[in-house]
Amino acid sequence: MEGLQLQKNPTILLLVVAAAIRRSDGSLLLQQRPAGKRHGGLWEFPGGKVESGEVPMQALQREIVEELAITIDIAALQPAGFAETAAESGHPALLLILYTADSWSGAVTPCEGQAWGWFTPAEAERLALAPMDRALLKKLTDQGLPS
Repeated sequence: MEGLQLQKNPTILLLVVAAAIRRSDGSLLLQQRPAGKRHGGLWEFPGGKVESGEVPMQALQREIVEELAITIDIAALQPAGFAETAAESGHPALLLILYTADSWSGAVTPCEGQAWGWFTPAEAERLALAPMDRALLKKLTDQGLPS
C-alpha cells in the first residue's frame, strides 16, 4: 500500500471505569464527588481514570482501594454498560465503563473524605447524580436490577 498515509486521530479520549458495588439486598454503593471538582457535590459510582499501562479492571481495583479501602474481586466483575460524552469546555471526551461488583473484602472507609452510602436503585434515582452515572443507573435498572 505504497503512498497510503494514515491520519492521526486528534481526539483525546479519557477512559474511566466505575463499579456498581452491590450488597446481597440489591443496594448500591454510591459516593459524592468532592466540591471543587467537575460535577462537585453530585453522586456517582466509585471509580476513576485508567492510567497508562493498566487494563480497565486493574484500574478499577486500584481506584476502589484508593477511594474506599476495599478490594474488589476482579474475577467476579461483570461488564454492565458504558456511557460517553464529547469533549467540552476544556474537558476531554470521556468513555466510562461500568462493571458490577458483587464480591469484595474489607470495610468501606472513604479515603478522600467523600460522603457515601448504600442506596436501593429507587433511592439512587432520587439523588443528584452525575449525568453519566444517571444514564448508567438507568441501564442497570433496565437490565432488571431489583429496586
